[in-house]
Amino acid sequence: MSEKIRVLVVDDSALMRKLIPQVLQRDSSIEVVGTAMDGSIGLKKIEELHPQVVTLDLEMPRMDGIEMLRQITRKHHVPVIVVSAHTEQGASLTLKALALGAFDFVTKPQQAAVGRLDQIAIELALKIKAAAASGAPKMIITVPAAKLKDPQRDVLQPRWPSRVVAIGVSTGGPQALQYLFSQLPANFPGCLLVVQHMPEGFTGMFSQRLNESSAIEVKEAQSGDLLLAGRALICPGNRHMKVCHMEHGDVAILVDQPRVNGHRPSVDVLFHSVAQQFGSKTIAVLMTGMGEDGAAGLGAVQSAGGITIAQSPDTCVVDSMPRSAITRGFASRVVSLSNLSGVILSKCASDRNSVEENSGASAVVQATGEGSSQRRSS
Repeated sequence: MSEKIRVLVVDDSALMRKLIPQVLQRDSSIEVVGTAMDGSIGLKKIEELHPQVVTLDLEMPRMDGIEMLRQITRKHHVPVIVVSAHTEQGASLTLKALALGAFDFVTKPQQAAVGRLDQIAIELALKIKAAAASGAPKMIITVPAAKLKDPQRDVLQPRWPSRVVAIGVSTGGPQALQYLFSQLPANFPGCLLVVQHMPEGFTGMFSQRLNESSAIEVKEAQSGDLLLAGRALICPGNRHMKVCHMEHGDVAILVDQPRVNGHRPSVDVLFHSVAQQFGSKTIAVLMTGMGEDGAAGLGAVQSAGGITIAQSPDTCVVDSMPRSAITRGFASRVVSLSNLSGVILSKCASDRNSVEENSGASAVVQATGEGSSQRRSS
């Protein structure tokens, strides 16, 4: 029998210090070895108890969770799962914690009775197991400085994208996307559509942070948003994102259909939609994350003649999402995070001239309407 995963629970709420161990003890592979009411006590207990994973509240007296996380990252190298309040302040602190190296997060139910906490028990246990398997953070990505936007860009005629780049990402995604987007120039010729597994209420703030550190435009998607060159649309939490041809251009559409692979938003929903609508003009990228969401969709893009890319497992925080596609033969290329922006840029830039020759209509629509022979040519 394998040893249990040793977990330390750090939370200033006496109720949460009672309930979290209660729900975790239902999993025979997890053992809560201790609890702490603030960061100072938590750091001492890390030294005493040697946990493999820490669950961490962020809003605590004395030493808060952010400062504790900084010290864990510097001294102890233990993976941390943030247990966050589902509030605007909680979302802001959680995104800061992820940038500092937290492995992942779950959101507390608004009413933390045992029955309510059951809603996150399975998710928390799964993330604890993934964190324990991953070990110490593999890489801490430096948050890039804010980049100035081109003040003339919004008043110029919209540029239709050379290609649509659909990206699916989960655990480890916030840092990976921030790094990727910071490497793309303001005149990036493609349009990025992103499904990041993240709850409702977090994706808007996440989009704002990405926009501040990127030369391209980044926004939380709304139904009817045009797919434009140099734009990235982030699917809101608790919605699915699809694409649609309209007379005035190609647009993103948000839908409230059931969860797919346990997720809403689901990467598979986006990948299947872009494969159907854009075929060989699609680039699909499956990045770091837990589970298999997006693998089948990557296969659909491949079958439609699109370019399929998986992030290399050794550069992922958790590699099961891209690995599931690689093992099925659905990834035409396996690319490290540091090289991903260059590969995407080169694939999109290769079609730049043909896009510039088409004005007043979506180049993606025109390119995908030229018949099945072009679908097989990319």
